[in-house]
Amino acid sequence: MHMTGFRCVQCDTEQSKKFTDFVCPDCGGNLDVTYDYESIRAHLDHEYPFPSDRQDIFKYLPLLPLNDVSLAPPLRIGATPLYKADRLGAAVGLKKLYLKDDGLNPSASFKDRASSVTLTKARELGAKFVAGASTGNAGSSMACMSASVGAPCVIFVPEKAPTAKIAQLLIFGAKVVAVRGTYDDAFDLCYKFCRKHGWFNRNTGFNPYTREGKKTCSFEVCEQLDWEAPDWMVVSSGDGNILSGIWKGLKDLHRVGLIKKLPRLICAQSEQSSAIAQTVANVRKAYHGAAPVDWKKVEVVNVQATTVADSISVDIPRDGLAAVRAVIESNGVAITVPDADILAAIPELARQAGVFSEPAAACSWACLKKAARESVVNPDETVVCVLTGNGLKDIASALKVSGEPVKIDPTVEDAEKALNI
Repeated sequence: MHMTGFRCVQCDTEQSKKFTDFVCPDCGGNLDVTYDYESIRAHLDHEYPFPSDRQDIFKYLPLLPLNDVSLAPPLRIGATPLYKADRLGAAVGLKKLYLKDDGLNPSASFKDRASSVTLTKARELGAKFVAGASTGNAGSSMACMSASVGAPCVIFVPEKAPTAKIAQLLIFGAKVVAVRGTYDDAFDLCYKFCRKHGWFNRNTGFNPYTREGKKTCSFEVCEQLDWEAPDWMVVSSGDGNILSGIWKGLKDLHRVGLIKKLPRLICAQSEQSSAIAQTVANVRKAYHGAAPVDWKKVEVVNVQATTVADSISVDIPRDGLAAVRAVIESNGVAITVPDADILAAIPELARQAGVFSEPAAACSWACLKKAARESVVNPDETVVCVLTGNGLKDIASALKVSGEPVKIDPTVEDAEKALNI
């Protein structure tokens, strides 16, 4: 294992790899896993850097904080398709648009990347119980991974989490605790419970290993583009952990010499859950690009989220600072759109690219359309839109914009009339 330790996202204080807590002991900030990049670079075959006989995220073991992949879930995690979406791109003048369809992971969510790495790490550390808080996707993902190895799993959810996601949790055998309150209430309760009982806390934006799993999406995208990094990556954001993970993966690849440039990021958010976007704006207003940002002084905005995109509906972004850093460091942008645009993006993705996405995933396309209209993204640039979850996760939202079937009697004449034939 090439992991060397941890670095605080907020104060840059470093800890050794023997450090056993999940947050910075100096300031309480989130931690980022560090690696011996020179050693990794020296041992990589840059023509064939990762084994071709393994088709999951664990092929990238030199850049993962793990020792024993035999403890990993026996499911196919990652290796999701990257589709060239010509018809969809043409609608907004983009010639090289790609869709990374992570709704095809085992639990139909991007979150399987994080859950598989955190579960493997928990098993390496001998943890008896794994717990997490979730609006649905992270929890059902953790339940799926845990079920595949027979590990016990407890998930705290807000009581208004979508029924389809609760069904996944229960069918995978997780113990589900529905909290009367928001995701943030469930997050705080999970944190306190794990502290008291010594359980392994999988929580996004707290556990540094979640970012390590999520960064593998960047590895796959660049490999699928023959190690030519795109110009832009568009990522829907709630707590900010996927965005920070995507950026971490890109930086890893750049440091070991597998890509020559770093893409710019678009943080995609709903106007009704825009804490990260607001914080990015505050940072740019305060610094005007004239001096390095003092991240110890940056306060992430808290909001009262009400977006229909439940997977990115977050009041307090638990990995918000790392996400803001990712946007600023990449010279990227944060874009927000109304919920109506997010819902409208669902059938557009389905009908023009054949990909059915839940609202949180469709938010990335809705924001990219806005970026294209405003000439933030140029027509000839290569853009990858990350789609984080399958549309079957939230049928209620899809039905709002799908229309109704035509009801007829079972006769050819009625069918002809209905179809205008």
